[in-house]
Amino acid sequence: MIAFVWAQDANGIIGKDGKLPWHLKDDLQYFKQRTLNQIVVMGRKTFAGMGSRPLPKRTNVVLTRNVAYTASGATVLHSRAEVLAFAAKQPERDLMIIGGSQVFKLFMDDVDTLYVTRIRGEFAGDTTMPTVPWAKFELVDSEHVAMADPQLVHDFETWRRP
Repeated sequence: MIAFVWAQDANGIIGKDGKLPWHLKDDLQYFKQRTLNQIVVMGRKTFAGMGSRPLPKRTNVVLTRNVAYTASGATVLHSRAEVLAFAAKQPERDLMIIGGSQVFKLFMDDVDTLYVTRIRGEFAGDTTMPTVPWAKFELVDSEHVAMADPQLVHDFETWRRP
């Protein structure tokens, strides 16, 4: 399985200055639950935004065009083809694309499952989720989460290609 895992606000914002523009503890738990023991693929800027530390109990892959780049505790790959070949050697694990925007674009035709946290509020940010061809997916699960702060009300959604 190839899946995208991300959170976005009402305007499709997914990041600001390399980090999330909000803090939602249950979204972080949701992310961990989906990605634990899997292969997580992220761009160099996303990795840097996480403090350049690999996520524990996951195989971390940093995708970058910079052939001189190194990332302690992570595998550095340089193309979509390299990532797919790397994942094919571990068929018992899912390939979880976690950002940023350019990495999502690169795998848009390959993804078969979408795990999205839709935050109802609007946040300032500099990175948006690329356009997802929603008509090619079916909503298979949705969970609404009420919050005291209306900006943080959110839904966990799972979408799959039929």
